[in-house]
Amino acid sequence: MKQYSRIDPWRIIQDGFDSQDVEAFESLCSLGNGKMGHRANFEERYSGKSLPGNYFAGVFYPDKTRVGWWKNGYPKYFGKMINAVNWVGIDVFVDSQPLDLATCKVTDFRRTLDMRDATLSRTFTAELPSGLRVRVEAQRFISVADTRLGAIRYAVAPIDAAATITFVPYLDGDVENKDSNYGERFWEEVEAECGERCSVLQMRTKPVAFHAESGIDVTHVCSGMTVSLEGGNARTKPVDRRPGYVAESFDVDASANETVTLTKLVANVTSLDGLPEELVGRVKDALNAARAAGFEALHERHRSVWSAKWETSDVVIDGSPAAQQGVRFCIFQLHQTYTGEDDRLNIGPKGFTGEKYGGGTYWDTEAFCFPFYLSTAPQTVARNLLVYRYRQLPKAIANAEMLGYKDGAALYPMVTINGEECHNEWEITFEEIHRNGAIAYAIWNYVRYTGDDQYLASHGLESLMALARFWAQRATYSTTKQQYVILGVTGPNEYENNVNNNWYTNYIAAWTLRYALDTIDMVKDRFPDDYARVVDATAFDESGEPVLWRRVAGNMLFPVIEGTNIFLQQEGYLDKEQLTVSDIPAGERPINQHWSWDRILRSPFIKQADVLQGMYFFLNDFPVEVVRDNFNYYEPRTVHESSLSASIHSVIAAHIGDIDRAYELFQRSARLDLDDYNNEVHEGLHITSMAGTWLALVEGFAGKRIIDGLLSFRPSIPPDWTGYAFKLSFREHLLEITVGRAEVSVKNVHAEPLSILLYGAKETISANETVTRAYSEPGRSR
Repeated sequence: MKQYSRIDPWRIIQDGFDSQDVEAFESLCSLGNGKMGHRANFEERYSGKSLPGNYFAGVFYPDKTRVGWWKNGYPKYFGKMINAVNWVGIDVFVDSQPLDLATCKVTDFRRTLDMRDATLSRTFTAELPSGLRVRVEAQRFISVADTRLGAIRYAVAPIDAAATITFVPYLDGDVENKDSNYGERFWEEVEAECGERCSVLQMRTKPVAFHAESGIDVTHVCSGMTVSLEGGNARTKPVDRRPGYVAESFDVDASANETVTLTKLVANVTSLDGLPEELVGRVKDALNAARAAGFEALHERHRSVWSAKWETSDVVIDGSPAAQQGVRFCIFQLHQTYTGEDDRLNIGPKGFTGEKYGGGTYWDTEAFCFPFYLSTAPQTVARNLLVYRYRQLPKAIANAEMLGYKDGAALYPMVTINGEECHNEWEITFEEIHRNGAIAYAIWNYVRYTGDDQYLASHGLESLMALARFWAQRATYSTTKQQYVILGVTGPNEYENNVNNNWYTNYIAAWTLRYALDTIDMVKDRFPDDYARVVDATAFDESGEPVLWRRVAGNMLFPVIEGTNIFLQQEGYLDKEQLTVSDIPAGERPINQHWSWDRILRSPFIKQADVLQGMYFFLNDFPVEVVRDNFNYYEPRTVHESSLSASIHSVIAAHIGDIDRAYELFQRSARLDLDDYNNEVHEGLHITSMAGTWLALVEGFAGKRIIDGLLSFRPSIPPDWTGYAFKLSFREHLLEITVGRAEVSVKNVHAEPLSILLYGAKETISANETVTRAYSEPGRSR
């Protein structure tokens, strides 16, 4: 664990240059706007250890899975969000010597990521091997006002004597992935041009036979730049041309302490924006508009959009600067990763900050990220996350058919970019089927939060029917147990494979069947035309299927530890040696880096919330003493070696009144990357788990729930805080919640009244009014 950044409520700050920290700060200072993003690689060249990364949402490559064996239904490829054109680069030379911080003496180095407006700034003094010294100031942003645009301002001043500064701004599409097979390149040039007003480069993923076999289109990315200079005496120079690379070059004579500033405006568009033959024109149009506006105007528009984002999603913490920085960093990265403007896009576990996990969509979206966007963004944002899955329903049905399911049953992929399964580990692909439950849960979560029953009629019912069909076929009736069982699965705890009757999987399967039945009745009654359409489209057997679904749901096996309130994680779990995490020698943690997989599988240790994940989803369904007993049993056995683990445990700890433990777990979640708990921040950030930090505060400490259609709060305060405040949207009402040690207040910033529950009492808050109640210490009955 290492604290990289200085503690600051709104900024990530790197003071001083250390080559050992370069990759970590490339992750921590990454930028994005929902459509594209990049790691915070230096603009100038850097010959030291670095992980270059520029990524575009929805742009991927179907890398052929390379294994020594094959099974029917096994994914044909591993989908990668591949490293794309480097549009940030500006080679800099001082009297023909390259500016390279790996070979220079660097002083006065500071890099600052301002989270208020997603602007990255850097200043430093560099002494080149010849003794020449220059002062550099760089600033850049990726626009959220116009998601095609990025902008860089790069200023150089020779310190001791006049010098010739050479700038070579470029677009480089000849890039590779760190995880590529044998240095494989994924891109080839389509066209390129260098002009006085702009330079353009269009690349496409290399077409191979596998594209046609999978029906996957070749992906195009088109980038353009326009460059301007201020200060000194500039002369244009010729540039060597090579495939996949365009550049411009300028020599600028500068006096001592004279600042020369290069401004580079860039436009990027992809196949999602238009046909390949249209992309160059779209880039030029965007560059013309950007050049006419100028850097400052573009920056101001960008700042204005970010200000609006913070207006509805900020969290303020009094008493802990480290927690304040941590929670804002999480919120900031979530907004950078997904904006909800395009229902073809989703959220990868690393966002735009690294290659790990391939950039695909996991169940993380529905289980962790969805509530954040549901509560802090316009309703259409969360709805588009559901529509993303609805659009991919035909491929989920095809995926299930490959595994032997029939009659329209759907198995959504564990990992996907375009709807096809593209994960290359069998125990994940075939067994971690609980992801289907998370998708049904998100539909329910959306409808109960927004009241948008129309979504069930237009989209949700069709999805729920397909999911219910899957669970009805996946469950097996055991004549021995006289119950339905689900065999051969991997639950959320991935340190257990091929287990029978995982409690969480069985519970959410039965719940999905019941929810599908309830939705059928509601849509049939209230939206008969939509119901008839769905029945016809799905060939739904109105007399037979509901009977089967009701029988399976009502007779599902839920394993328990006899004589206790504890739900058994899966059959056979008690056959393991019943150790707790305290029994593991410190030198053997984390176990996934020290133990063999065989040893992990035979151990009782749990990677992340499993039983407790199901209890978190349905906390209203369980008495607090049942939740407490399960938490006290499973948390000591949990090694928290998934980034998704700490936040869920924090919510449950707060729910049972264990605020000290809840806070300990919250801190781990909030500062997971800032303090590099897992020693892997250099690979990228844990974007989807950052949503868990918000959950731990809002659903944990503040006790946010939906009870009988009403928004409910039971706030508590961690011991180090004097108070906290946050905002959320509920059914078009913006609420401001402030929690102090003496009182709790909720303000309704809306023109219509709203009824809520506060510590269990119903309160109706008039338009633009505030209700205030005395703070209640935790530990009371919930």
